[in-house]
Amino acid sequence: MTQANDLTVHAAGCVLWRRSPVDGELEICLIHRPKYDDWSHPKGKLKRGEDALAGALREVAEETGHSAQPGAELPTLRYLANGRPKEVRYWAAEAGPGTFVPSTEVDRLLWLSPTAARGRLTQPRDRSLVDALLESLHLA
Repeated sequence: MTQANDLTVHAAGCVLWRRSPVDGELEICLIHRPKYDDWSHPKGKLKRGEDALAGALREVAEETGHSAQPGAELPTLRYLANGRPKEVRYWAAEAGPGTFVPSTEVDRLLWLSPTAARGRLTQPRDRSLVDALLESLHLA
């Protein structure tokens, strides 16, 4: 008999942040996925046997073009996606050098204030991660 767990889709991502080059204020990176027409944090499915943090950093690099320095682990989100349970582990991560190149998977990237990011995120569940990031950086 198979465990219900075997059906769970495991994914990982980061709430990517930086200090604005203009005013030094905190900015959060959001990506737009044309397939879903949504704004979200960079994340993706883990490869078989892949460490969750390694997968999160790989996804950030693939989707944003930026390297990232991981920080605190943020809350794990669990929800149904296409009828299957999905579990996404997140980390706070400071953006390193990089250049965004639009692709078919991610066509736009924005750096927004925490308030603007909270308003732009498509899924309400993703907004709690903005608050968790601020807490982890002792800004809440």
